[in-house]
Amino acid sequence: MKLHIIAGTLLVGLVAGIAGGIVYASESRDGGGGAAAPFVESPLPGGGLQVPHNERFHLSTDQKWVYSEGHLSDLIRLQWTEDRAKPALAWADEKGMDKAAIVAHAKANDPNQADHNHISIETTMSPDGEQANQLFTRFEIPFDQDVADIRTHSSNFNVVDGILRVAGSEGVTRDFQFAKTEKGNVTTPRWAIRSDATEESGADAGSNFHIVRYSDAGEALDTPLFIARDAGNVGIGNTDPASKLDVDGDSIRIRRAKTPASSSAEGKVGELAWDNGYLYICVAENTWKRAALESW
Repeated sequence: MKLHIIAGTLLVGLVAGIAGGIVYASESRDGGGGAAAPFVESPLPGGGLQVPHNERFHLSTDQKWVYSEGHLSDLIRLQWTEDRAKPALAWADEKGMDKAAIVAHAKANDPNQADHNHISIETTMSPDGEQANQLFTRFEIPFDQDVADIRTHSSNFNVVDGILRVAGSEGVTRDFQFAKTEKGNVTTPRWAIRSDATEESGADAGSNFHIVRYSDAGEALDTPLFIARDAGNVGIGNTDPASKLDVDGDSIRIRRAKTPASSSAEGKVGELAWDNGYLYICVAENTWKRAALESW
């Protein structure tokens, strides 16, 4: 059996005999023979046909989803027949109030808005808010795009006991972007966390880490922070660090002064410190040396 729902109207073809109106036939839930029970008018706003209470549709198919054959396995098909129509599946509470819906449509209600061209999952706003109980798009997937720009609205995304993963094939850059949103869902990047497309040639090489900075126009400016995956070398302002920390700049600033209490004060190898008179270097554990500072 194939069920077609067209523009909100439920049309059911049942090989049970139709006499004087649409009927539906089944055995009763207790296993006994059931008489044909008619559809009734829905009490919800807008009316429509209502299936008898506690009954269900069971749809099945042995057909494939093949474009050239007309997608014969589409047991439920929703179609809009006017350009601003919005066929939907909706869920209502015990009072008949809409609470959630899945909607697909092309054009917005407002002719001045850009075409939506998406399928969306919608839920109601808070009952005591500015748009009380109104259905609001939370998640949308556009159609007529080779790469779909999926969006969420007024929604937090939580991964509980799992992994948030950005994956890609060999030679593909993987980005996690922070962007500015403008009118019409236009986004302009500001920062990106990136695993680059450098070839993975063995010995842990390739797929290096970047933090990328963008201009007001959304153009990539530079890489303030880079980490090579093979050696773990960190580049500040460069992408080819030759040591554990490689700074492409003409100064490094340590903001706060520190004076070790003595040459045997607590310290780790390589620590640097300064005060008004000396530059201090810890050359071995708890062993400091200093050089006097002079004006010129």
